[in-house]
Amino acid sequence: MSDNIVEIDRSVTPNRLVFAPRFNVAVPFIDRHLDDGRGEKTAIRTAEGDWTYGDLAVRVSQAGNLLRAMGLTPGDRVLMVVRDCPHFIALFFGASKAGIVPVAVNTLLRPREYTFLIGDCEAAALVYSASFAGFIKPALADCTHRPDHVLTMEDFFVQSLSHADVLEAAPATAMDECFWLYSSGSTGNPKGVVHPHRSMVCTSERFAANTAGLREDDTVFSVSKLFHSYGFGNAMTFPLWVGATIVLSDERVTPQMSFAMIERFRPTVFFGVPTLYAQQLRAMETAKPDLSSLRICISAGEALPGDVFRRWKERTGTVIIDGLGSTENLHIFIANRPDDIRPGTSGKPVSGYAVKLVDDDGNEITEPGIIGTVWVRGESAATLYWKNPKKTAHTMRGDWLNTGDMYYRDADGYYHNAGRGDDMMKVGGLWCSPFEIEARLIEHPKVLEAAVVGHKDEDGLIKPAAYVVLNDAKDVGAVMESALVTHCRDGLAHYKYPRWFHFVDDLPKTATGKIQRFKLRDGQG
Repeated sequence: MSDNIVEIDRSVTPNRLVFAPRFNVAVPFIDRHLDDGRGEKTAIRTAEGDWTYGDLAVRVSQAGNLLRAMGLTPGDRVLMVVRDCPHFIALFFGASKAGIVPVAVNTLLRPREYTFLIGDCEAAALVYSASFAGFIKPALADCTHRPDHVLTMEDFFVQSLSHADVLEAAPATAMDECFWLYSSGSTGNPKGVVHPHRSMVCTSERFAANTAGLREDDTVFSVSKLFHSYGFGNAMTFPLWVGATIVLSDERVTPQMSFAMIERFRPTVFFGVPTLYAQQLRAMETAKPDLSSLRICISAGEALPGDVFRRWKERTGTVIIDGLGSTENLHIFIANRPDDIRPGTSGKPVSGYAVKLVDDDGNEITEPGIIGTVWVRGESAATLYWKNPKKTAHTMRGDWLNTGDMYYRDADGYYHNAGRGDDMMKVGGLWCSPFEIEARLIEHPKVLEAAVVGHKDEDGLIKPAAYVVLNDAKDVGAVMESALVTHCRDGLAHYKYPRWFHFVDDLPKTATGKIQRFKLRDGQG
């Protein structure tokens, strides 16, 4: 078998993926398109202009060559705090092709969080969009680990122009370390999730091509950002795998933004999250966007309420394919299908993945209707959590991943979401820790104690709700609520602020003083 090739045997179910002994993932995702005659085809579209597949291949080589010229060697990590733009994709695959490990992180964080990430991944280089300088510069000032190279994305690509030689792919295997994403846990700092080269091939073939049915003639638009595992697949690896066209925007996501992008670029495939679909439906009560280009819509990040599915189909004539995925498994591994949809469920296991439900004693649940923790086995699994052997041992059980998601399976084999086994919640498809919000609330001088839990809004989507004990009960009221919202938004990522405030005299606690959040979720607080 030739180097850097993956053979796909479609005569068996699931399709069998056979990787060449020498395999660098940048070759099938970038270089292959030139050999297949797509050099002049539009690969990426933005408001600033388009890139062809040929343009992308050149930019990938330039990025990888510059990283090597800077002195980075295989295995070194480049931390990316980069907005959604073509240069993100070029830097990511340029690093991968050069044998350097790209670590793309959330662009919505605060300086203290970037300080942690820079040190935790021991970045040899940091590349960031200039618009984030106000967060990155103070983060660097507090770092004990200083990357050897720190430069803006804009400067990086100006310098890369003088490194135009074709980049030869660094030797690698399908199971060698390729890239990291960061996943938040229920406590503590984010955790580095280490993925090998084969992960993105598996998700792109198993879900994008075989389940969702993406095609070369598709134009794909995702509102989920590239740093997130969902957007990483939607807006980068999936369309590149099938030779489709990507639409990118770094604008703040709103219904109006999504409508404008769809009307301008006419995508055929749209990736959203339940929160946005619900917001779009409310906006369409007065707005009349032209969504006629869409042939399929896809949702993940949190469970899609059946009512949102039905209303969307009635309004647009298009179905939403909902599924369950994780950063550790890179993308969706349980999903509905265009020809097999049960609204209100996450669907059935994607071909190529094994799924089981496990009870608290570690026993597999075989009966329908019994809630258990989802374990999944598939070729897109991460290999470990960086510098966290305890978490690795808890989550990665041999060939299985313990996702922590609680589900039950009905008699027909469809999986129904039942929440999380811990106190985490997903807001707009992004994990949100109650502890972080509570800590921010308590920083306010008028707050004595706080507890945060997930509550459903009018569309059945989870948002943070805060239970607050004030130092002085006389401060209760709308002015206090407004002050706390501002306080949270000033210190947290914008989506993490509480949507509701309940001012209470005390919080339910155990004998040892631990807050009993389940009582607040159940209305017992």
